[in-house]
Amino acid sequence: MTATTRSGTGRPRTALALTALFFGTFVMGSAELIVVGILDLVAADLGVPIGTAGSLVTGYALGISVGGPVLTALTIRFARRPLLQLSLAAYVLVNGLAVAAASFGLLLVARVLTGALHGLFIGVAFAVGASVMPPEKRGKAISFVFGGTAVATALGVPVDTLIGQGLGWEASFAAIVAAGVLALAPALVAVPPVPDSGIGGFGAQAGHAFAPKVLALLGLAFLVMGGQFAGLTYLQPFLADVTGVSGGTFAGGAAADRDASATIVFGGIALVLALAALTFLGSNPVVAAIALFVWGIVGFGVVPSIQHRVVSLAGPGRDLAATLPASAVTLGIAIGALVGGSVVGGDSSGPMLVSLVVCAAGAVAAWATSFLEPDPEAAR
Repeated sequence: MTATTRSGTGRPRTALALTALFFGTFVMGSAELIVVGILDLVAADLGVPIGTAGSLVTGYALGISVGGPVLTALTIRFARRPLLQLSLAAYVLVNGLAVAAASFGLLLVARVLTGALHGLFIGVAFAVGASVMPPEKRGKAISFVFGGTAVATALGVPVDTLIGQGLGWEASFAAIVAAGVLALAPALVAVPPVPDSGIGGFGAQAGHAFAPKVLALLGLAFLVMGGQFAGLTYLQPFLADVTGVSGGTFAGGAAADRDASATIVFGGIALVLALAALTFLGSNPVVAAIALFVWGIVGFGVVPSIQHRVVSLAGPGRDLAATLPASAVTLGIAIGALVGGSVVGGDSSGPMLVSLVVCAAGAVAAWATSFLEPDPEAAR
C-alpha cells in the first residue's frame, strides 16, 4: 500500500483528519444523550413536567432523522471540507444558545437545530473519512466516526452528567460548547481538501440514495436497532428480576473492510443467539454475562457495516445516502423503545422477547440483503 491516500494525504495528516472526525462525533454524541442525565434539573428550573422535558430527547432525534437529510439536501453542492467545519462551528454556536435559554421553548428549538446539524455532520464526516482512506479501508474510516459516539456514551455522557448535577444543567451545555471549540481546532487545521464523492445536486443524488437497494439496507438498520432497543431500554429491570446483575456495549468497523455483507449476516445471527440465551437462560449469571458481552460487541458492531453497504449501494448518491443510516437508526431506537414500553407491564421479560423476535427478522433480512450489489455504472 502506498503512503498516500486518494486525496494525496500523507499518513500523519490522515491520522489527524480521522482524529478530528472522532472528536467531532464524540462532542455530538455526548450532547445527544446528556439531557437524560439532567432531565430532572431542566424540568425543575424551567417549570415544566418531567414528561414535557423528555421531548428534548425526541426533538434531538427528530432533528437527526429529518433535519439531517434536509440540511444535506440543501448543501449537497457545497465542498465537503468547509461544510464539515461550518456544521461543527454552527453546532457549537447553537449549543451556546442552549446555555443561555431562558425558556423551555427556546431550549427545545436549540435541541432540534443541534440534532439537524448532528445529522449533517455525520454524513459529511463519512464522506471526508472515505476520501482520506483508500477504498479498501473505508470501513476503518467509518469506525472512527462511530467510535466517537461510542466513547461519548461510555465517557462523555457520565462526565457531563456529573458536571450538570454539581453545577446546574446549563453547565452541562457549557461543557459541550467548550469541548466543541476544542474539537473545531483539529477540524480546521487537519482536514484536507476533499474531492467530490457524489454527483450533481439533490435531484441527481436522490435517485441513487433512495434506490430500492439502499432502502432495503435502511429498513435493516431500522429493524436491528429498533429490535435491540425494545429490550435494551428496559434491560435494567429485566436483569434485576431475572439475573440480579447489570449490563454493557461497543465494537467496530475493520470487519466491514473485509466483507460488510458477511459481517452483517453473522453479526445478526450472533445477536439473535445472545438475545435467546439472555431471555431463556439469563437466570444463570455466567450465561447472562457472556450474552451481554456478545450483545455489546455485535449489536452496535454491525452498524459500520450497514453504513458501508449503504454508501456502496448508493454509488454517486453517496453524499446524501451517508446521512440516511443515522435517520433509520434513530427512528428505530425511538420506536423500539416505545414498543418495549408498551409490553413491559408487570413482566420485565416482555421487551426481551420483542427484541428476540424483531432481531430474528433482522437476521433474515440481513441474509436477504447480502445478495444486493451496486449497479456497475454507479460503483465508481
